Amino acid sequence: MYYLARGANLPTLGWLFALFTALATFGIGNMAQANAVSTIFHSVFRVEPWLTGTVLMLLTGLVILGGIKSIARFTSLLVPFMIVGYVTTALVVLAMNAAEIPQALALIFRHAFTPAAASGGFAGASLAAAMRFGIARGVFSNESGLGSSPIAAAAARTRDPVKQALVSMTQTFIDTLVVCTMTALMILTSGAWLQGVAPGELTSVSCGETLGQPGVILVAVGTALFAFSTLIGWNYYGEKAMEYLLGPRAIAPYRVVFVCMVVVGAMMKLEFVWNFSDLMNGMMAIPNIIGLLLLAHVVKEETRRYFNR
Repeated sequence: MYYLARGANLPTLGWLFALFTALATFGIGNMAQANAVSTIFHSVFRVEPWLTGTVLMLLTGLVILGGIKSIARFTSLLVPFMIVGYVTTALVVLAMNAAEIPQALALIFRHAFTPAAASGGFAGASLAAAMRFGIARGVFSNESGLGSSPIAAAAARTRDPVKQALVSMTQTFIDTLVVCTMTALMILTSGAWLQGVAPGELTSVSCGETLGQPGVILVAVGTALFAFSTLIGWNYYGEKAMEYLLGPRAIAPYRVVFVCMVVVGAMMKLEFVWNFSDLMNGMMAIPNIIGLLLLAHVVKEETRRYFNR
């Protein structure tokens, strides 16, 4: 919102971005995450959604009360172990199903361009649908184009903005090209996706087909950790947006509402949560993409300066 207002000289666009960010926080960064955890915990451990939501709410409140330093300490400790643990599990599963990987990759490319047969969890797809859901889920996985992650990157201490930008770009590679590709291959090398398994349980059931109950538990715990780290990160984005819109006094009430919405998201229907999240993400991306296009020359000049030096 600051670069839109001061860099692109479009204060109205900056205000709109902050507004949409504050709203999007409750979708992609809150209800969707809580819903994912409650769904998989109910499937694996038979824990009621309201109980999962309550525990998540309390843990989220404990972390965010400490502000950005508390969030940074927690995520910098949690995320590396979380990524390594999940990737290791995925590699084991893929190694055991290595013979099925070529067929899974062929399936991805074939159905990206031709309609998929209506079977199992698929009701048919076209190129337009593949693009629509591919972009929406891609944004969900790494936030590219949303303008959300730069809010956290802006809080980092660095000697050069290009250096911080290069570090920030690694999340696209790790989240989408590594973690999401492995997840897709785990699902497609198993038979769970053809058995009508609910979306929220698909990864754990697919992993369980290869590793048994330990695999199901590992994915459930991994999902909870991924979701929790996303929850507390997006709370910070929302705080900065509210501060931009209404001033520092708006942060405390916002935190209360954000924490309470965790329970709501845990108990809501999955379809509504995803539709709301996709809508808010789209609204948030529009002003940011306009700003990116207008200031592309700045990015080019700064990148050239950095690498020439």
